[in-house]
Amino acid sequence: MTSSCDNRIDLIRPDAPPLVRGAHRVGVQTRVLVEAGRVQLDGSRADRALTVEFWYPTQALGAGGRYDTLLRDGHRRIVLHGAAQRDAVACDGVFPLVIVSHGYPGNRHLMAHLGEALASHGYRVASIEHPASTYDDKGPFAQTLWHRPLDQQFVARALGGDHAIIGYSMGGYGALISAGAAISAAALAQVSPDEAVIYARHQDVAPDPALKAIVPIGPWGRQKAVWDGAGLGQMRVPMLIMAGRGDDISGYADGMRLIFDEAAGPRWLLSFDHAGHNAAAPMPAPVEAWEVSPHLEFVPFEHYADAVWDTVRMNNIAAHVAAGFLARFLKGEGAGPDATDIAGVTLEARV
Repeated sequence: MTSSCDNRIDLIRPDAPPLVRGAHRVGVQTRVLVEAGRVQLDGSRADRALTVEFWYPTQALGAGGRYDTLLRDGHRRIVLHGAAQRDAVACDGVFPLVIVSHGYPGNRHLMAHLGEALASHGYRVASIEHPASTYDDKGPFAQTLWHRPLDQQFVARALGGDHAIIGYSMGGYGALISAGAAISAAALAQVSPDEAVIYARHQDVAPDPALKAIVPIGPWGRQKAVWDGAGLGQMRVPMLIMAGRGDDISGYADGMRLIFDEAAGPRWLLSFDHAGHNAAAPMPAPVEAWEVSPHLEFVPFEHYADAVWDTVRMNNIAAHVAAGFLARFLKGEGAGPDATDIAGVTLEARV
């Protein structure tokens, strides 16, 4: 028999690699950041409010807390449990920033497990909830295309300091744009009028000098020729791609591997054998996701789980490899990502 108390996001398997958790206790707050006068797709301006789940190192003692959130169907309320202590006092000191950006649709809790894990390594972690791209507020795809990199860049400015962007699916699209991947001429020529406006805005973005690294997970776009070798070759920001070899959304051979092959700068590709689009990103499926929902044409479980891999295993590996990568490029420590002796994955490097 199960209950919502089983919805833990902080599980670590006995066979997990060593960098899943760091030495810090973790606090968490929910913040709202407002960008005044954000340019909209139609050229108008409007304030844009972003709810952010914010994790950080703390010295407070406690047993962790809960996250009240929504299931993938956009209707059912669920409770998640983790190690972070709600509104704990933050540690003194300067900690680099990691921005987390969910897919389409998603929400700020979808990768909460990774937020907690990275904060324990001494990072501030801000997971954005992107309006018009969430379970209960899913707007036109063009809105996600337009706002995704702009949201990431605004949160980086608002919270300050050296930072990395971790983006899943459409969050990966935003991370690549923020890192300077230039839109291809083919994409500009073969899209709808709205998309042409979006891509023209994103065609030649100069990366923020404070952006030290990106981690695109299942990044969307190359399989649609949004970028080509010339545009990706302009990127110099260090990059760690996480990908499922069986991903039928973002494509592996015709998508994510091409990003790895065509980009410039130090880069790594972590590939999960046989895994699909859910590789390395979503939290374990809540117990409520196992039930049929009248609001979806599929069982919500499919949004979180992989057909082959155990989600906790993938999450543990992703946290371990990301911790090594970020330590090198955000803290200047260590040799970089490592996946030695981890069965079922390969880690390739071009440095």
